[in-house]
Amino acid sequence: MVNEHKPKILVVFYSMYGHIFRMAEAAVEGIREAGGVPILKQVAELIPEQFWNEEIRRVKDLMRDVPVADPRKDLDDIDGAIIGTPTRFGNMCAQMRNFWDQTGPVWMKGNLIGKPAAVFTSSNNQHGGQETTIISTHFTLLHHGFVVVGLPYSFKEQMTMEEIAGGSPYGASTVAGSGPPYKRMPTTNELKMAKDLGKHLTAIARKLSS
Repeated sequence: MVNEHKPKILVVFYSMYGHIFRMAEAAVEGIREAGGVPILKQVAELIPEQFWNEEIRRVKDLMRDVPVADPRKDLDDIDGAIIGTPTRFGNMCAQMRNFWDQTGPVWMKGNLIGKPAAVFTSSNNQHGGQETTIISTHFTLLHHGFVVVGLPYSFKEQMTMEEIAGGSPYGASTVAGSGPPYKRMPTTNELKMAKDLGKHLTAIARKLSS
């Protein structure tokens, strides 16, 4: 019997207060459940350590075992990617922009053409630019030739009226609340959307790489 291909999915993220990190972990769970091989990486920090507050230091310590992504190597030999970035004024954060701005050599080789990619995000409030952040991140993915994957309405969690929640057909998201310290972590509903995004993308990656 021929072994079934296990898609390798890069989950690359930036997290300052832990919300995106938790969503990334949920996406990793979904990838594994769908039979994929998740590769979890964080992008490099740009904020000088002297400006970190105690909450940032706490989260950095939680993520200390997560390797820093190499923009020229970690996009090779993958079957798909999921990008996690907080929203910064309706766009991806500078740390994530810095990562993609170093991927010119990957773009020149066309290594990512035809591979699926998805995005998840967080913002302080429901109207803090979640959809524009996801959609504007799609621009970069499309330039690389990725096949953009959203979160269809078949994933009903995004339609809840029971709580304040993130989520849209563009991708998974969470509402962090005001802060710092941004004590509202992703809810069970929001984490399920991130997990389902991981499953959904992995299933598509398997079809596209078969």
